[in-house]
Amino acid sequence: MSIRIDDIAPDFTVDSTAGQLNFHEWVGDSYAILFSHPKDFTPVCTTEFGAVARLAPEFAKRNTKVMGVSVDSVEEHVKWKRDIEAFSGAPADFPIIDDTSLDVSKLYDMLPAGAYLPESRTAANSATVRTVFIIGPDKKVRLTMSYPMSVGRNFAEILRALDAIQITDGAALATPADWVPGQDVIVGLSLNDEQAKKEFGDIDIKLPYLRFTKAPAK
Repeated sequence: MSIRIDDIAPDFTVDSTAGQLNFHEWVGDSYAILFSHPKDFTPVCTTEFGAVARLAPEFAKRNTKVMGVSVDSVEEHVKWKRDIEAFSGAPADFPIIDDTSLDVSKLYDMLPAGAYLPESRTAANSATVRTVFIIGPDKKVRLTMSYPMSVGRNFAEILRALDAIQITDGAALATPADWVPGQDVIVGLSLNDEQAKKEFGDIDIKLPYLRFTKAPAK
């Protein structure tokens, strides 16, 4: 069964470029982004990991750790990191895990429908698709995204989604379509108008069920 929103993210212990890591312990009290890519030393993946390297300060501001999943070995990751850093101009300091066993890829359902696992498997038959999981400090899955191998991810959107998750987490709030930080947010239907005013102050009632308010300060 695929992993659903609000499921506890499956735990695992693996080798990585940062040493042996237990996933839940590594997440700790932070948010986390777990993302897979098809293969080391491939063009789209290099641009993606470069984007993550450049965004490291933004993730840190948001108390968010990032971990990459690859079907290659730690030894290969260490070699590939040099290319990532040369391309991006930023250090790739986030852990990249060794999933040559495919244990994590299968645990998180990261393999495409046509994947098969021959003894002499290659990226063409058992590479992971571009999957993203955002996980909260309580280890629950907050968001999932999956892209085909041919489409590079928009990490600006992943960062925007992370902002939306964090500003609404534990609050009777939601974000509207195309929301970006600084814009108003939607008051949840669990509050009536009086409760909403008491909780958030001024509210802008567009429709009886669509009410906006200023986004709380993070």
